Amino acid sequence: MSKLQKILVKARRQVFSEMVGNNPSIFQGEGYDFIELREYMAGDDIRHIDWNITAKMQRPYIKIFREERELNVVVATMLNGSIYFGSKRFKQDVIAELVAMLSFSVIKNGDLLSTYNFSDRLISHLKPSKKLYQVHRAVEEILEFDPLNHQADYKNLSDTLFKRLKRKSLIVVIGDFFELPDFRILAKKHEVIALIVRDHLEEHPPHMGFASLVDPESGAVLEGDFNNASVKEYAKKVHLHDRKLYETLRKQQVRFTKVYTNESVGVALRRVFEGR
Repeated sequence: MSKLQKILVKARRQVFSEMVGNNPSIFQGEGYDFIELREYMAGDDIRHIDWNITAKMQRPYIKIFREERELNVVVATMLNGSIYFGSKRFKQDVIAELVAMLSFSVIKNGDLLSTYNFSDRLISHLKPSKKLYQVHRAVEEILEFDPLNHQADYKNLSDTLFKRLKRKSLIVVIGDFFELPDFRILAKKHEVIALIVRDHLEEHPPHMGFASLVDPESGAVLEGDFNNASVKEYAKKVHLHDRKLYETLRKQQVRFTKVYTNESVGVALRRVFEGR
């Protein structure tokens, strides 16, 4: 059985018979269609007041909405060079499994699924669909892509999705986030969730002595003595980066969780979605 088949079979089994599949509210959001304006009446939700019209008409008007039964779920991945790493599993494989489980969950819930793959540019895109074959294609594209010598550009990801997505959507962005994202504008229009995929070794590397390392994004070779002091200094920088990353995501009102290569993908997804 190929790696693609193993990921699809495992994810489908979990979604349709186990953890994520038994949580019917995993993708319930707050999607609404605007219908009309009418004058404010006692008891109406003041959050729906249209202040521009109210100012013009000199009396309060509110927006009337119709709840949407169907969610638009967008799964976006960042496939840069650093995902080609892993002590237990490559981060690229974990990202593929996350996409599989999320996608099967969307289809099972009867919602629309669309996927985007990015690096320093938009790599590929699958239009909204409710067909199971969409999951196969989405995972296959991730596994077949060679991320080496590709850098992460979260600004391009955010700008592209903001321009393309006209309807309020639930957007799940998956990557290792060693670059700080700016989702401020995107999060004002949509609900954004970040899944941070990491390996324990890249946060706490072992003492290697003198070694040559290759940057998977630029291809540059770094040589040096990776002793106790230098490894501790590196780990400290990663810790500081992650603290800033968490602060950034919280300020932008983006929910997030970290998924390690040696842990259950299903458990990680429940961790971030069960609070919705």
